[in-house]
Amino acid sequence: MLNSLMRWVDSWSMSVQAETITAESTQIQWFRILPFILLHLACLAGFWVGVSWFAIGFMLVFYLIRMFSITAFFHRYLSHKTFQTSRVMQFIFVLLGTMSAQRGPLWWSAHHRYHHRYTDTLQDPHSSTHGFWYSHVGWFLNEYNFATRKEVIKDWLKYPELIWLDRFSLIVVLLTASGIYALGEWLALSYPQLGTSGLQLLVWGFVISTVLLTHATLCINSLAHHYGSRDFETEDQSRNNLFLSIITLGEGWHNNHHYYAGSTRQGFYWWQIDMTYYILKIMSWFGLVWGLKPIPSRVYEISKIAQARKQKKAAKKGAQNIQSGES
Repeated sequence: MLNSLMRWVDSWSMSVQAETITAESTQIQWFRILPFILLHLACLAGFWVGVSWFAIGFMLVFYLIRMFSITAFFHRYLSHKTFQTSRVMQFIFVLLGTMSAQRGPLWWSAHHRYHHRYTDTLQDPHSSTHGFWYSHVGWFLNEYNFATRKEVIKDWLKYPELIWLDRFSLIVVLLTASGIYALGEWLALSYPQLGTSGLQLLVWGFVISTVLLTHATLCINSLAHHYGSRDFETEDQSRNNLFLSIITLGEGWHNNHHYYAGSTRQGFYWWQIDMTYYILKIMSWFGLVWGLKPIPSRVYEISKIAQARKQKKAAKKGAQNIQSGES
């Protein structure tokens, strides 16, 4: 219990990576994940604190800001280095991503790199072969996936501010929640016409927003490996899913991403909505980010060949059905 308490404050304290997946290393650590459980239970307070249009608006805006920080900076920047930015912008958006309560930025990117290295195999941290619930939430609730896999993110260990955010991510989350509560109390006194309060803004603007954000992100690990289309023949079970792309600002084009992860853009075609890419493109016009990596032309050629094969296969199957019907 003492070890778990210390890990709440400093996730690097006494943190040793479990080297193999065993029955013991994959058991849920109930005491350590108590903050995660309490966060979900706190959503019920929404019935008690009431609701206002301002609280709903704040919930959505804070959801979108943090989702962009996760998809653009935790994923496409830290995990895959698909664009470049300044150290100041790096810190600002990684800090915003850390406010999402999805553990530290280095932990997040290290496990994602590990996921790509061993996708849908037994070594994949959230392999779909372990079932839906494990790939959705079970994987990060155990000892095997608790420690930051430092050996795969050595390129980021030169930044002490990123290490601090990774180690003390829970402190960042608590300060964020406290700041939102204080904002709500100030608004209740200064602008009572908004109809909000400290507790209301805390519940809707932080608690509910964070739970929605968490599960939307986790759906990419679970649902995006079970439901959707496969435009590319990859060795994993990744899928493209429009609905997931909408709620995660473009992460739902998961089959595209697993076929070619080196591109900033994950929606490979104009009809594949990728809000994260659009925002990064606009930021590049102002010099806030640069070096956005494009999709190689060979990817489109392979996609055309794959589509032609699918059409040919469908036509052949249709002809066989007609023949069987006539007979």
